[in-house]
Amino acid sequence: MQQNGAAETPSRAADTPPLRRFGPEGRSGPQPRVMVVFSAASESVESLDGGPGLAGATAGLQEQEHPKTAVGSPRGNRSKAALSFTPVQEFPEVIPLNVGGTCFTTRLSTLCRYEDSMLAAMFSGRHHMPQDSDGRYFIDRDGAYFGDILNFLRGGELPQRDRVRGVHREAQYYSIGPLLDSLEDTQPLTGEKVRQAFLDLLPYYKDNLERIVEIAKLRAMQRKARFAKLKVCVYKEEMPITPYERPLFNSLRFERSESEAKLFEHHCEVDVSFGPWEAVADVYDLLHCIVGDLAERGITADQQCIGVCDKHLINHYYCKRPIYEFKITWW
Repeated sequence: MQQNGAAETPSRAADTPPLRRFGPEGRSGPQPRVMVVFSAASESVESLDGGPGLAGATAGLQEQEHPKTAVGSPRGNRSKAALSFTPVQEFPEVIPLNVGGTCFTTRLSTLCRYEDSMLAAMFSGRHHMPQDSDGRYFIDRDGAYFGDILNFLRGGELPQRDRVRGVHREAQYYSIGPLLDSLEDTQPLTGEKVRQAFLDLLPYYKDNLERIVEIAKLRAMQRKARFAKLKVCVYKEEMPITPYERPLFNSLRFERSESEAKLFEHHCEVDVSFGPWEAVADVYDLLHCIVGDLAERGITADQQCIGVCDKHLINHYYCKRPIYEFKITWW
């Protein structure tokens, strides 16, 4: 009986199907309890019984259900980007300003009108703006022309002519492109562009200007006087032109061979020489530029023609370049 009973009644172990673990497709029979542990460093998955294959399978299911949560995914990048652009400072709609000791009040939208300007960057929230004892946001610049900057940001108003240069300098600092373009199309900046185009054709103009200042300063200190005089040669032509040459060449511009050019090589006995240049502007235009640029540096200069260079070159040819006397007054 017992043998028949044993034969008829199978054992419990025989009735219980064996445990099957996750297959490659994740289908299985009864599954053990699984605890999933996410680690920020390794994102590992472990099971309670530590069985092999659970980590990889669970991670595979996780990737199928949440395909954008892996490290380096677009969602992860967006969350990190959102954290990195968290505003450092929030600003009210009405902004009180202290620009170099001068107070202004304007709207936040006015300061941020042009997104690529420095003012927009200052009040974007990405940078910390210091505040004075009264709570005004402080900008360490001269406030003399900041009102003109605000007037342009508010309604496109341009400054008066005598303030154009100062506003242009501040607009360069604040990187306000539309204001710079508008100012450069008005006087006196337009005229300055034309003048500079002429001076660019003149070799060593800035070096010669510095030489005038240095020589005049040295002579005034040696003489212990309030002024100094020096001789300046200003000529436009490449080669000396005299009445004797014009009938032969019938032009102010002519070509000579290298051997002939050497016969006319000559440096006038002066302190500084300007020239030659190829432009419509004449000698008096250049003299105006020299005096004007010295005045910009606070140096008073007077000039007058005192004759021509009478150096004899060859046969009947003389230099005949005009010589000007500059008087530099220091006080």
